[in-house]
Amino acid sequence: MPEAAELFRAEHLTKHYGASRVVDDLTFALRAGECLGVIGPNGAGKTTTLRMCLGLAAPDSGTIDAFGRPLMAHLREAKQRIGVVAQFDSLDPDFTCRENLRVYGRYFGLPAQTIEARIPGLLDFASLQSKAEARPGELSGGMKRRLSLARALVNDPDLLLLDEPTTGLDPQARHLMWERLQALLQQGKAILLTTHFMDEAERLCDRLLVIDRGRKIAEGTPRGLIAEHLESDVVEVYGDGAIDVSERHAALADRVERSGETAFFYLRSPRALLEALAPRHDVRYLHRPANLEDLFLKLTGRQIRDES
Repeated sequence: MPEAAELFRAEHLTKHYGASRVVDDLTFALRAGECLGVIGPNGAGKTTTLRMCLGLAAPDSGTIDAFGRPLMAHLREAKQRIGVVAQFDSLDPDFTCRENLRVYGRYFGLPAQTIEARIPGLLDFASLQSKAEARPGELSGGMKRRLSLARALVNDPDLLLLDEPTTGLDPQARHLMWERLQALLQQGKAILLTTHFMDEAERLCDRLLVIDRGRKIAEGTPRGLIAEHLESDVVEVYGDGAIDVSERHAALADRVERSGETAFFYLRSPRALLEALAPRHDVRYLHRPANLEDLFLKLTGRQIRDES
């Protein structure tokens, strides 16, 4: 099978705000039909990176090529092929769902006949047929996010840039959004996604770019990164005796981390630890495979970060 065409490439991007280097020598590429996830703690530079990819902020150094041409030199043409879902909804509250789609389509200079022909399919894609004449204030959070996604598709883009598209949604709405995004990937569209939800990253992303303080610290497939950086098994121990367990049985694990009253044992052979825990009644424990959240915490730390 031939390799999919490369749609987007950023090389050695650097961006400063004052004395702070927000993005530091960042390089990545994206092909048709691929979802690249960008994950990192607050203040890691994710949103600034997306802004540069949209031409909303110019890099201090580095290059961005979109669809084989320099982005900034051909920004208008590139935007014709890009769809955007921002972190916060920017729907027009005075327009109905149908009108939001219609007006947004005009921004791209699309013929009225083309826009009107696309609107029913976009409403169907967003499961909003029955809400076509409702205004955003009458919609649930999940409906608003689906309308934002439908609006981003009005120009039939080849590339979607999504900044935390499911923030604030309940589980049912998140799963419906995932289903819609997977359908777009199957159509050959490319997605550049930022998210704080590790299950979302694992579900949607073909590759992950992990950044911290503006720098790339890891890149690869979700399962490949887990295999490269983590032990295969995790045993979470919590309860009154968790600290005692972490001290008494630390030698049974490759490493042990504590967070509050929970001890996390990372190990490749869990049998001895599970046998040691079985007779204890002062703790509860969960044995599970290592996951992306474990990867995220190992690479970026457990300490909470401020946005600044």
